[in-house]
Amino acid sequence: MTRAEDARRAAELGASYVGVIFAGGPRNLSVARAREVLADIPPNVRRVGVFADQSAKEICAAVMEAGLDVVQLHGASAAGRIADIRGVCSVEVWTVLRLASATIAPQAIDVVAAADAVLLDAFVPGKLGGTGVALPWTELAETVGQLRGARKIVLAGGLRPDNVAQAIAALHPDIVDVSSGVEQSPGIKDHERMRAFRDAVAEAAQILT
Repeated sequence: MTRAEDARRAAELGASYVGVIFAGGPRNLSVARAREVLADIPPNVRRVGVFADQSAKEICAAVMEAGLDVVQLHGASAAGRIADIRGVCSVEVWTVLRLASATIAPQAIDVVAAADAVLLDAFVPGKLGGTGVALPWTELAETVGQLRGARKIVLAGGLRPDNVAQAIAALHPDIVDVSSGVEQSPGIKDHERMRAFRDAVAEAAQILT
């Protein structure tokens, strides 16, 4: 989110999480601006900050100032970084796996095990996320099964109102993460697309249950 009105609308539509980005790119915010964007979000909606390679001290300063509940950790993620963040502040940490195929490198498993959730996104050279590139959901089903356990599975990567139901049916994620798929332009959300995405998720979840 880059605008307070979009964050408020997400909450009104029933979003469980609302995120702001500190990892660069067209949606990047200062911590002060992020605090303003999130100011009217009700307490039942959790606030997520997306970070890259900032230090644990820098991340936790942003957590405190912007009132974040979750750190989504892009960049050079490692189990040690997660431990460092938790050593400085009490916050939920999600690690990100950017996948170029349906396989996961063995060294990534340790990082996933240390996190509270793993976010699956498409690997695009030079980009950390928000690219609109979708993952091969059906091919990933077995891989995602290996990651399940105490941590949540968060699915990102090219999700839109017209394809999120297919992704949910294939992978049964705990959370779906959308950005470019509900935008008019980078950082500017389309409220009708947001509503359509919400409706598609609700319908797919009902089918699964």
